[in-house]
Amino acid sequence: MDLLRSYSNGAEEDDDDEQPQVQPHQTNHPETQQIDKQDEDEDEEETSIISLPSKSAAPKVDDTALSLLSTSSAVSSAAKPLDPTQHLVSYNPTYDQLWAPIYGPAHPYAKDGLAQGLRNHKLGFVENAAIDSFVFDEQYNTFHKYGYAADPSASAVNNYVGDFDALEKNRAISVYNIPQSEQKRRRLEKKRENEEEDEVVDKAEVENPASDSWLVKNKTSPWAGKKEGLPTELTEEQKKYAEEYAKKKAEERGEKVEKGEVVVDKTTFHGKEEKDYQGRPWISPPKDVKATNDHCYIPKRCVHTWSGHTKGVSAIRFFPKYGHLILSAGMDTKVKIWDVFGSGKCMRTYMGHSKAVRDICFTNDGTKFLSAGYDKNIKLWDTETGQVISTFSTGKVPYVVKLNPDDDKQNVLLAGMSDKKIVQWDMNTGEITQEYDQHLGAVNTITFVDNNRRFVTSSDDKSLRVWEYGIPVVIKYISEPHMHSMPAISVHPNTNWLAAQSLDNQILIYSTRERFQLNKKKRFAGHIVAGYACQVNFSPDGRFVMSGDGEGKMWFWDWKTCKVFRTLKCHEGVCIGCEWHPLEQSKVATCGWDGLIKYWD
Repeated sequence: MDLLRSYSNGAEEDDDDEQPQVQPHQTNHPETQQIDKQDEDEDEEETSIISLPSKSAAPKVDDTALSLLSTSSAVSSAAKPLDPTQHLVSYNPTYDQLWAPIYGPAHPYAKDGLAQGLRNHKLGFVENAAIDSFVFDEQYNTFHKYGYAADPSASAVNNYVGDFDALEKNRAISVYNIPQSEQKRRRLEKKRENEEEDEVVDKAEVENPASDSWLVKNKTSPWAGKKEGLPTELTEEQKKYAEEYAKKKAEERGEKVEKGEVVVDKTTFHGKEEKDYQGRPWISPPKDVKATNDHCYIPKRCVHTWSGHTKGVSAIRFFPKYGHLILSAGMDTKVKIWDVFGSGKCMRTYMGHSKAVRDICFTNDGTKFLSAGYDKNIKLWDTETGQVISTFSTGKVPYVVKLNPDDDKQNVLLAGMSDKKIVQWDMNTGEITQEYDQHLGAVNTITFVDNNRRFVTSSDDKSLRVWEYGIPVVIKYISEPHMHSMPAISVHPNTNWLAAQSLDNQILIYSTRERFQLNKKKRFAGHIVAGYACQVNFSPDGRFVMSGDGEGKMWFWDWKTCKVFRTLKCHEGVCIGCEWHPLEQSKVATCGWDGLIKYWD
């Protein structure tokens, strides 16, 4: 309080000095005197209020630097680095200012040539090493091998660290620059050491081929020092490979090799007599058989069933022209022939294959037929006696067999093989006369067109190829991105069209004229054949197209309208084959993987 009084007294004295000595205007009026008295009282009150000035106990601070910084530009102040000699900072610098480099030459490790800060790592500054990686590896490996290396911190060239005795002994060489003379000297020393060791080793051990000493002495290359175990017996896979390799080498040398599996040919006759009272063989057709009419009708019911195969039936063929017998190829390795007109029983069984039979084909007169099996054999049979006339094989599986339809070329056999080739044999001599090798997959079908001067083949490579008979050059190649494999092809009775069973569940029609164009207006669909080589066929008058499917059904389409005419449920499982009777115009035979052959009327 005393301090406040002293401040107040001092303030009053100052006010008295500053106020001038003015005489108030005197007047005699009482009202005027009263007003003046009131004014004096107010002045005294005001004087008492403002008499205490504001005082601060904080020390005086020089804010000149702060005012100068506030007037300067923010950009220049942010970019300006701190002076390392400055001991007093009058403002709060930013992080970038704290870490900004000192003004001077450009930083050597900055990307743009200007220093962005002395930190190039989160923990500080990392300087690049001034040594090549090859030089480092050389000194590193030299130190670990010999015990010495060049001193990287020394300015002189000949300064080393490590074992100086080894340095003098090795003449300061590194692992990468050993002179040729030094290498030769070391090889000779190593050889002498090995010879000395061999003298110490027992002679019996050196002569023993099972010992390591024998291997070291007799090795001829760096890879010959491995000790092999005792030879064991070959596995089945190795034996198979060895046999195939031996056959291939024998073929190259021109030696004849038995390519297919050898099976004893057997046959069994199931009829009453092989010849009738007139001496006619049992395969001779009845003389009174003629075509009933030229108009074909779709069958409705099953009139007969042949059951004799223990496994599925892969193909059926009617006897040429007459159809009084039907031949069937079974997956039980057997081929059977059945009576159609008479008793309806099996007449003869042909046993000559060791695996399933894939395809069969009659000659024009029906006295002989061909059979192709998965045992890699093609056999020519005598239909009447059941004797095997000849056997053909290339060592590959034949998928289709076909005879040239010309009567004067019935000795020519064509077979589509699993090794992408079509092989042509002369059955009289048994020699291969031609090979058609252009396909990129296994050959599935062979179909003669254009008066038998050309033939069309289909393959697993999803293409059709047209060949001139006897010339192994493709004259027409049909392959489109949308095409699928076509495992079954049949010719229309007027020979102008081909029906191809495509594995995308449709039957495509191609012209047999010069261009072999796809007929886009004719397309038969509705059945499911994906994955199965279901046979496609025509009625003798060409009015109907028929095909089996994977569900055991038989489909009939009208040739003109391409509409489904009728569907029959024929087999349990796949209906793989179908044949229209050549004379009885309304009868159809079907076969399936259930082992049955059915006759429909």
